[in-house]
Amino acid sequence: MYEYFVGQITRIQAGYIVLETNGIGYKLLVANPYAFTENQQVKVYVYQAISDSAQLLYGFVDLDEKQVFELLIGVTGIGPKSALAILAASNHDGLIGAIQQENVRYLTKFPGVGKKTAQQIIIDLKDKVAKLGLSSSTASLPVSDEIELLPPEAQGNQSLKDALDALGALGFSRRDVAKIVSKLEVFEAQTTDAYLREGLRLLTK
Repeated sequence: MYEYFVGQITRIQAGYIVLETNGIGYKLLVANPYAFTENQQVKVYVYQAISDSAQLLYGFVDLDEKQVFELLIGVTGIGPKSALAILAASNHDGLIGAIQQENVRYLTKFPGVGKKTAQQIIIDLKDKVAKLGLSSSTASLPVSDEIELLPPEAQGNQSLKDALDALGALGFSRRDVAKIVSKLEVFEAQTTDAYLREGLRLLTK
């Protein structure tokens, strides 16, 4: 079982990065690929999932993110894709705050998370996140397809288009993402990472 890889990022796509180490390129499914920089030399923590149909590698920016991912997929009803969508929110504040405040409504904003599953996340993880020493700095919380039909303005903005593709890769529906396009168009961002984080904030508020 792998713990982490150290290497160079050679490709960034919606939903994954390619990390080259010792002449081998590993495809790592990640929560936010645009948190990384192409040609960057990095240490990426990994989780290997083996099933009858596939062997997949998931990548994480640090050990905390990997540990939270492992906690999430241990909850009945949460698969790796839903876990990545939840982790894509910045600093894990939304997740930790929702668990601490028993905010079911926030959790059900994520793909594949219904009310029953959200309640199970709270029940299963409330004590576990405390043991990890994770806490939310947020005092209170507001309660996959590619986006193909983009307005002309968005079509000319590659960073915005990449962010919309990443939201689709995380499992958010085309309809839901389309509702926030106009707000993202007027959002003053210069990077895909910023657009993606703002998109997540809008989708989960």
